[in-house]
Amino acid sequence: MRLIDAARCPYCARVRIALAEKGLAYEPVEIDLDHKPRWLTDLNPLRKVPVLDDGFVLPESPVIMEYLEERYPEPALLPDDPAARARARLAVHRFDDLLGDDYYAYRRGDANQLDRRLDELPVEGGLYVAAAFAPWVIRARDMLGVTLPARLETWLAELAGRPPFAAEVETVRGLP
Repeated sequence: MRLIDAARCPYCARVRIALAEKGLAYEPVEIDLDHKPRWLTDLNPLRKVPVLDDGFVLPESPVIMEYLEERYPEPALLPDDPAARARARLAVHRFDDLLGDDYYAYRRGDANQLDRRLDELPVEGGLYVAAAFAPWVIRARDMLGVTLPARLETWLAELAGRPPFAAEVETVRGLP
């Protein structure tokens, strides 16, 4: 299994965390997002990462996470309860409304509501939601200097006890 990856990309981080939580070995293929290789178009016409190659090529982090959960059900990242699983999937589906749009607006220097989004960010949904949202929360704190609400600091501290999340914090700290 190969993962077309970029260390600074939080979408890639989602997949790295999911793979690590499931204990799945993979070959990382690191690309430079500022100088994307031509061959990336063959794997994803949108030229976006991550792309998972597991005998077939699959782009888009939410789809890859769903695939990994179905193909490798143990250990499960989604909660056991069907309603809780549905809520976790819905939170990931609504990522842009819940965090993404305001995170990227903040990075561009546009007026936005990132503080309010972080105050309201749902963190229920187990490791699935944690893998989906933590990469942006870590980057907001460590790269953008955003002061997180206490509940998110506590959440990140709990997650940092898990090696995949601790590795992501170290990855972010090593970014330029």
